[in-house]
Amino acid sequence: MVSQPFNVLLLGAGAVNFGTPEGPWCHTTRLERKLGARLNVVGLVDPVTSKAEARLAEKRGVVGYEHTEVFGSIAAAGEALTGTRAPALVVAGVQPEIRGSHAPGRDVELQVQRAFPSTPLFVEKPLSSSPVAEVVAVAAALGGTRTSVGYMFRYLEGLCGGWAGLTPAVQTIRRLIAEHGLQVTATVAQYYMAYEHAGTPERHAGYFDLGVEVGPIVSQATHIVDLCVYLAGPADLASVHTHTLEVDEGPGVLSKLGWSSDIPTARHIPRVTTAVWKYATGAVATLVHGVSLHDGDYETELVVLADGWKFKLVDPYGVPRLHVRRPGQPEEAVTVYKDDDPFFTEMATFIDVIEGVVDESAVLSTYNEAIRTYELTWAIRNDGDKNRDERRARAAQANGKSASNGAA
Repeated sequence: MVSQPFNVLLLGAGAVNFGTPEGPWCHTTRLERKLGARLNVVGLVDPVTSKAEARLAEKRGVVGYEHTEVFGSIAAAGEALTGTRAPALVVAGVQPEIRGSHAPGRDVELQVQRAFPSTPLFVEKPLSSSPVAEVVAVAAALGGTRTSVGYMFRYLEGLCGGWAGLTPAVQTIRRLIAEHGLQVTATVAQYYMAYEHAGTPERHAGYFDLGVEVGPIVSQATHIVDLCVYLAGPADLASVHTHTLEVDEGPGVLSKLGWSSDIPTARHIPRVTTAVWKYATGAVATLVHGVSLHDGDYETELVVLADGWKFKLVDPYGVPRLHVRRPGQPEEAVTVYKDDDPFFTEMATFIDVIEGVVDESAVLSTYNEAIRTYELTWAIRNDGDKNRDERRARAAQANGKSASNGAA
């Protein structure tokens, strides 16, 4: 039975590590739940040290934060946290713009490697906002460092004390595919965002601005795209074809933004993205992402088809439901998974791997594995951008001809 303190270094004093009024994100609460009295948060790194101090003030009464020190940089933490204070785990809950690159200031993973060589690293998704080639180079530089990336929907029941939730649903699909020797023929993924409270000037102001964010596919639909790759295998990136609905097209006007925007048209995120692609196996895929719903929760759904079988995963962010239709049983069997916390399972699993409680293979999304999802989401976005630009160029040319004809 492991009993010694478990040292953790947190990177980022924002919502990923400390939570928000809405949504399930909050790595600190999962660390507290997993480690209990063993938790020892040795440091919190954030360039805005006043923000970090304010976050810690809220945590000072919680076991594990009694001796937490605030640092303005990873390098400063590296100098101070040595010997018995060295972290056993670094949690990178920082924005993707400063990860996944060799460029100074955008190289968090490499800064961690320099300050704490070989220390296991948990990284949130998406891996970065940098080009894929830069992320691949970072993965190579990390070498044998243990990594886990926050695609929490992959994790199976039982690794960490039997915590249930969406993860058994996903693993049930994988188990049935394997047990029956099935080949996935198609995936159909839908992700509909409730946008009414996003993009306000006070919070998430950059969500609608491609100059600030990387767009809804790379940053948001990445979770359901990751499940597509996880269940159906690698995509044929050359087969990706994407169409988008843009802000300057009639149906692209949103009625409930609740704020005025001065974002240039060229930098607005697409309102709807549709994409199709083929997998390396020959199977086909469809994705629809829409910035389209008003109040309430997002709606997310994934259908996986195989010969004689249909699996439908509904509401993974809320109360997940798995619908299974199988040969000889045309009526769907529905299983509802309550009280899930896949965020806990992914973090608890990584800690168990670090401490040797479970095998390395229990980490279901390493940095290298997550690159496949990152490549696919960028392929979807890039093809959408290309088709959008070509469409706008054709429209401008047509308008130019009309003006010339009118002048004549």
